[in-house]
Amino acid sequence: MKRIFALMISLLCAGLSAAGALAQSPTDATPTTATQLPQMRWSHMPNHRLWNQAALRALATHGQPLTSMVPADIDQWCPYYREADVAGRQAFWVGLMSALAKHESTYQPWAVGGGGKWFGLLQIAPATARGYECRAGSGEALKDGADNLSCALRIMAVTVPRDGVIAGREGRWRGIAADWGPMRSATKRRDMATWLNQQPYCNAPPKPVRKRSRYQSPNE
Repeated sequence: MKRIFALMISLLCAGLSAAGALAQSPTDATPTTATQLPQMRWSHMPNHRLWNQAALRALATHGQPLTSMVPADIDQWCPYYREADVAGRQAFWVGLMSALAKHESTYQPWAVGGGGKWFGLLQIAPATARGYECRAGSGEALKDGADNLSCALRIMAVTVPRDGVIAGREGRWRGIAADWGPMRSATKRRDMATWLNQQPYCNAPPKPVRKRSRYQSPNE
């Protein structure tokens, strides 16, 4: 009798564990690693793996509000985002930054724009970085690709949840467009969105092909 009771308890616990796994939210799922990420738009650059790692670390900490929400305009940028797990959502945000870096700095972490106003991969002003309490608070520090991306995610993790969109305008520019000029250009938004829509993390995985039985009639 004791053995039967113990077996029943064991089966019940196993069932509860399985139910808990099915109920996981994206933020509970196992995040991806830099080596598991698909190709990003900056993958041709020497330090792209370091940038990916830094972005993933930031998304797992101060950037987590981004993967926990669904922006209202997400279908324009990544149709599968709503169904994606945390790894897929993280890949999207890294991919978005890599697409944005094309227009901000052409992937050059040492870039300085605006007559010395903006620095690094995503062209962040030192005053803005300090205002968001980024670790990189000077122009020289913002030339570090990893720190620049970490700072960018700190900014985005405030503006995107605040405005509920990736890029929009209602009286003022909202979301990422509040701080990054390329997001205010329809042509550049289209370029970024087109590239993102072609990436595996923004598309539903293909459905498995059902094999037909050897004895099944082709007309069935």
